[in-house]
Amino acid sequence: MRRIVLLFALITAFQSIVTAQPPAGMRPGAGNAQMNIGRFYGKIVDATTGKPVDAASVQLLQNRFDSVSKSRKDVVVGGQLTRANGDFSLENLSPMGNYKLVVTAIGYKTVDQKVAFEFKPGGNAQQMMGALDKDLGNIKLESEAKVLEGVTVTASKPTLEMAIDRKVFNVEKNLMSTGGTAEDVLRTVPSVAVDIDGNVTMRNTAPQIFVDGRPSTLTIDQIPADAIQSIELITNPSAKYDASGGMAGIINIVMKKNRRIGYNGSVRAGVDKRGRLNGGADINVRQGKVNVFASGNINQRKSISEGTTDRMEYTAKGNKRIDQTNDSENKGTFAMGRFGIDYFLDNRNTLTYTQSLMRGSFKSSDVQTTTNRFLAGQDFDYIGQRNGLSDRTFNNLGSSLAYKHLFAKPGKEITADLNYNRSKNDNNGDFITKFYNLNMQPFGTKPDAMQRQMGEGENGFFTAQTDFVNPFSDKMKLEMGARIAIRDFTSVNNNYIFNQSTGNYELQAAASNQYEFNDKVYAAYASFSNQYRKLGYQIGLRAESSDYTGLLIDQNQEFNTKYPISLFPSAFFTYKLSETQDIQLNYTRRVNRPSFFQLIPFTDYVDSLNISRGNPALKPEFTHSMELSYQKTFSRSHNLLGSVYYKNTTDLLSRYQFTEYSDLVGDSVIINSYQNASESYSYGMELTSRNAFTKWLEVTSNLNLYNSIIDGSNIEKGLRNEQFSYYAKLNTNFKLPSNYSIQLTGEYQSKTAIPVNTGGRGGGGGWMGPQASTTQGYIRPNYGLDIAFKKDFLKNNAASVTLTFSDILRTRLYDAYSVSSSFEQNTNRRRDPQFVRLNFSYRFGKFDASLFKRKNNRGGMDGMQDVQM
Repeated sequence: MRRIVLLFALITAFQSIVTAQPPAGMRPGAGNAQMNIGRFYGKIVDATTGKPVDAASVQLLQNRFDSVSKSRKDVVVGGQLTRANGDFSLENLSPMGNYKLVVTAIGYKTVDQKVAFEFKPGGNAQQMMGALDKDLGNIKLESEAKVLEGVTVTASKPTLEMAIDRKVFNVEKNLMSTGGTAEDVLRTVPSVAVDIDGNVTMRNTAPQIFVDGRPSTLTIDQIPADAIQSIELITNPSAKYDASGGMAGIINIVMKKNRRIGYNGSVRAGVDKRGRLNGGADINVRQGKVNVFASGNINQRKSISEGTTDRMEYTAKGNKRIDQTNDSENKGTFAMGRFGIDYFLDNRNTLTYTQSLMRGSFKSSDVQTTTNRFLAGQDFDYIGQRNGLSDRTFNNLGSSLAYKHLFAKPGKEITADLNYNRSKNDNNGDFITKFYNLNMQPFGTKPDAMQRQMGEGENGFFTAQTDFVNPFSDKMKLEMGARIAIRDFTSVNNNYIFNQSTGNYELQAAASNQYEFNDKVYAAYASFSNQYRKLGYQIGLRAESSDYTGLLIDQNQEFNTKYPISLFPSAFFTYKLSETQDIQLNYTRRVNRPSFFQLIPFTDYVDSLNISRGNPALKPEFTHSMELSYQKTFSRSHNLLGSVYYKNTTDLLSRYQFTEYSDLVGDSVIINSYQNASESYSYGMELTSRNAFTKWLEVTSNLNLYNSIIDGSNIEKGLRNEQFSYYAKLNTNFKLPSNYSIQLTGEYQSKTAIPVNTGGRGGGGGWMGPQASTTQGYIRPNYGLDIAFKKDFLKNNAASVTLTFSDILRTRLYDAYSVSSSFEQNTNRRRDPQFVRLNFSYRFGKFDASLFKRKNNRGGMDGMQDVQM
């Protein structure tokens, strides 16, 4: 058998074990230590009292050919005495072997039973991980021995793993994101689009962003890519998951976490074309009952962007044309550290504590030149040139405590966890605007406008959750759980204008705000799944209620909204057409509640052409989703997943622009705010395929065709936006001789309506929260192409160098058009085109796959299990 050399390709190792033939002279289960990755464990109890039996002898025998005697005989391959609690664990076993377990103790009958790892095709990723770790249950010394059923291990670990209910993107094989952030990772994931401002959409709507299966206050540009293990895409989540998210699904970012015996880790460092550095390290140490893991990353950033805005305004003073250019530079550093400890109380009980700390500081400089032309008379034309300097700091602290108990019955378990995230932000800026005529000479006696902004905010997020799984059989399962989520926000935004006569900055009360809010969401769910012949089904129901309280502190104005219990049903039906193809129909109901920045009635004047204000009267939107999917596996190397979907949303959270007179500006201004539009419809078809044509070429392609209709006639008569669009993405991975590899990623977005619930860098789950759809515009077509090169070297390919080149054609551009009865506007913006980054990484430690046990295989994915049918 070929020697397995890839340190992290665990499931590839499984495939090699299952499919390869042993070399001449090698017996199964012998000779290759890397094949000994299985484990049997359980508990010895008294058949009458049920109490554990201490110091019982547990031996594992295997029948092997003896070259001396020229005959077969039983050989002891493992053994131990049970602990005081009756536990035993026999490790480093070949999963291909057939064994006999013999248990003896003084005063008890001998137990003699056959045990084995049995491999069958068709298992999912979670089954693959759990198959190496077999719980033999509570063995009663006076009971008859039983032959236990086997488990399944199949397939290799490709770049993209597809199931009907989700897609899993393995980040360790993604070259483009090396040294970057989660934003860079998501930009390469099929089905996911990320614009130049970091707004994330999936099927043209903003998904919920989870970290390790739970909501987080982190935004995607604050999470280092090198700390991510995989990305899970769930397009239509069942009742088991949080009902929040509205029209979109869930993107779960799974962080790296090891539990390997001994020690192992890696170090990495890199630099980009602007001389900004990044680096990181992680280590894992396990000894006995304790597993400790830690990681740290630091990233420097220097981002440069440019943009233009052309607007025609129709005001009471006459028509006005505004041309604006904007050049900005943002640079700074952010660092993230994670630490955790697993304590294995025994074979079936584990406690895990995880702590994370994030800190960042950025400084921005901005030059904004605005030309104002009053078409009724050129005497009033002028140019305003604003120079801004601002700084932003943020801190995030995240803590998690989890408990997991496995019952003797395989698959039966109960988990409980507590999670707390707190982040703090400080934002300060000084802006000076000088006025000129069209010849760039001082504009009359108009003095310079000097503005200062000072703001800070805190965000606390607490969740408590428990889940129970009870498989009545290998085809029937019940899942139940409960969850409470509490969020606390505090925000202070003060605007000051310099008074030339007094020489002081004076607070502008009308443009300043102190705001806080608290919301609570209570939820419980139950889900039942069963398999009858070729038909599998899962029926679930989730109940949620929420309570929102907001307070404008300086105005002593309170807002309170209580949402009664709402029910969110889900139904999944899967029919197995053959061993290689199946079809699924599912339905869910979901909710999207307004975010902090959508609700806060604070007017933000930072950008004079993009003044924004929240609306505390917003209501949540509710979405009904249906999806029909077909999956075909042509071979181990070729998969196709096709889906057609339909979504209907009522009370759509919609971005809406209107004109009002501002005392601060002294003129009519356009306000970007939010309203509940009547409803929206979207329907489409998505195709995703993974094709490993050869050992050196793998292609993942994704095509999404969709039509979106937004009806805002309740806001403004005749207000309606309909747009048919399509989105395509292609990832190509080449494995070349001498350990070279190349990744080429391309994407194309056609003309589209401004995405529904586009999230401001948080993708719907972070500090900024989601923005909303617009009923008044569209985004013009855009495309981009990225490439990365990697070279592995040293023994066992422990070291690697990666060169990435993003937006190599300089075509990735945000180009939008919006219109209403009071204005018409074109906006375009570009950020960091043709960006180059070079990274080095080195991995150390021994690979021991026997650590991937059933009790640990969920890793950082608690709460994000596969739907089993």
